[in-house]
Amino acid sequence: MLRRIFSYSGKYKKYFVLAALCITAESLFELLIPLIMADIVDIGVANGDKAYIFSRGGFMILCALLALLLGIGSARFAAIAGQGLGANLREAEYAKLQEFSFANVDHFQISSLVTRMTGDVTNIQNSISSGMRPACRGPVMLVAATGVAFSINGKLAVVFLIALPVLALCLGIIIVKVRPLYGKMQEAVDLVNRIIQENLTAVRVVKAYVRGKYEIGKFGEVNTNLQTQSERAFRLATTNMACMQFVMYATIISILWFGGGMIRVGNMQVGELTGFLSYVLQILNSLMMISNIFLMLTRSLASAKRIAEVLDEEIDITEDKAEDIEVERGEIEFSHVFFKYKKEAKEYVLSDINLHIYPGQTVGIVGQTGSAKTTLVQLIPRLYDATEGEVLIDGRPVSRYPLKNLRDSISMVLQNNTLFSGSLRDNLLWGDKDASQEEIEEACRIAGADEFIDRLPEGFDTEMGQGGVNVSGGQKQRICIARAVLKKPKVLILDDSTSAVDTATEAGIREQLAEKLPGMTKIIIAQRISSVRHADRIIVLEDGKIMGSGTHEELLSGNEIYREIYESQKEGAEL
Repeated sequence: MLRRIFSYSGKYKKYFVLAALCITAESLFELLIPLIMADIVDIGVANGDKAYIFSRGGFMILCALLALLLGIGSARFAAIAGQGLGANLREAEYAKLQEFSFANVDHFQISSLVTRMTGDVTNIQNSISSGMRPACRGPVMLVAATGVAFSINGKLAVVFLIALPVLALCLGIIIVKVRPLYGKMQEAVDLVNRIIQENLTAVRVVKAYVRGKYEIGKFGEVNTNLQTQSERAFRLATTNMACMQFVMYATIISILWFGGGMIRVGNMQVGELTGFLSYVLQILNSLMMISNIFLMLTRSLASAKRIAEVLDEEIDITEDKAEDIEVERGEIEFSHVFFKYKKEAKEYVLSDINLHIYPGQTVGIVGQTGSAKTTLVQLIPRLYDATEGEVLIDGRPVSRYPLKNLRDSISMVLQNNTLFSGSLRDNLLWGDKDASQEEIEEACRIAGADEFIDRLPEGFDTEMGQGGVNVSGGQKQRICIARAVLKKPKVLILDDSTSAVDTATEAGIREQLAEKLPGMTKIIIAQRISSVRHADRIIVLEDGKIMGSGTHEELLSGNEIYREIYESQKEGAEL
C-alpha cells in the first residue's frame, strides 16, 4: 500500500533520497561524539593531558556542528518531500474524481471524498515530514550504537537481548489493536464533515424551520462519536510510551547494577561505563523512535487505504469503444432500454424504453414525480449507461462517441441550477470560453436573462457569490439556460428548468428557442402541461415506462394519465 502511495512522489523522489542521506550522515556524526567523550575521560582527564583534551574536544565540536547542519538540511528536504507527495496525491485524486460518472460518485459520500482529499492526505504528508528523521535515524542509531556497545563490553550488552523482545511484543500487540481504530476515527471525521456540509448547504431551510437546536444536537452526536473514537485510538497508542519507559528504565538500572560490579572488580573503567550509557540511551531513544514510527505508519496505512479506494475505483463509463466521430444532427433513439442504478437492485428504474426523436424536433416529457424523467435524459450524454438496450445518436450507439465530443454536443440544464463563484460573465463562458460579447448577449436574449442583467450593479461583471446567492431562483435558471445555449449544442435538454419563472417569461423563452434555434433538438422535462403543450411530441412516463406519446391534442383525447394531469392543473389554475 505504501509503495503505491510513494509512486506518486514524482519529481520529489530526489528530496526523499537527500533527506535520508542527511539523516544517516547526521546520525553517524552523533555516534562519534560518545566515543570521543570516552577517550577524553579515559586518556585526557586520566593523564592530565590538556592538549589531548582540547584537540579531541575541538573534533567533538566539529562533529556536533556538522550534525546540526545536516539536521537542518534533512528537515528541509523531508518537508519538501512530504508536502510535494501530498500535493501530487491531491491532484491524482481530483483528476480521478473528474473521470467519475454519477454512479461512481454514488459509491462514496461527498463528505468522505472531501476528507480523503484533505485529512487523509494530510496524515500521510505529515507522517513523512515529521517521520522521515526518526524512520532513518532510528535503525541507523540502533544498529551502530548496538555494535559499538558490544565492542565496549559484550557481556554488559547482553541486557539488550532481553529488553528488545519484550519491547517488540508490546509494540506488536498495540499495533494490532490500534490499526482498526484509526480507520474508524477517519470514518467518524467523514460523518462530522457530512453534517457540516448538509447544514451549510441547507442553512436557509434550517433558519426557516427554526431547527438550529436540532442541528446542534445532531452535530453533537457525531462530534461525540469522533471524540470517543479518537480517545480510544490515542489512549491505546499512548500505552506505547509507558512500555518504552518501563523497558528503558529497567535497562538502565540493570546496566548500572552490573556495570558498577564490573568497575569494582576492575573489568571496566568509569569512562567505558559513561560511554556505554551514552550508547544505551541512544539505543533506547532509537527504539522509541522506531516504535513511534510504527504507530505513525499504522495511521498512515489507514489513510492510504482510503485514498487508494478512490484511486482504484473502477470507472464504469469508459471510452473503450469510442471512435473519432462527432454528433452532426442530434437524432436520438432509445432501443429497448432498461436501467437500474445498482446491478443488484431487484427492479428497473426504466423499463423497455423505445423512443425516436428526430433532428430539430421539440419533445416534451411529463409524468408524476418519481416517474424517472430525469433518469431517462441522463442516459443521452452518458451520465449513466443503460443497463440493457442501446441509446443511439445519429444512428450510432453513444458508447462509440468520445465523451468530450458527445457531451460537447449536448447541453443540459439540470433541476438543481448551479452557478460558480466568480462573475456572471465567468459563469456564462462555461458554455463557450471563446464566446464574443455579441454571442453572450444573444444567448441571454434567448434565455430571457437580458431583462434583469442590465439592472445588476456591474452588468456581466457582477459577482455571483458562492452558488449564485446574489440572484433569485428564476434569474439563476435563466442564466443557466443562457449558458447552455451559448454552448451551441446539437441537443438541448431542459430538465424542469423554468419552474421558477412565470408563465409569460417561460412562453417568451420557448418562442425564442423555437425562432432562434430551429435546427436544435430540444427535450423539455416539465411538471406543467403549459410548458410542453406546444411541443412537436409529448412523452408520458409512468413508473419508468412510456405510457403515451403524441401531440397535446392527441394525448388529451386518448391518454388517461395525461388527461388526469391536465385536468388537475386546469382545476388548480381555476381555483
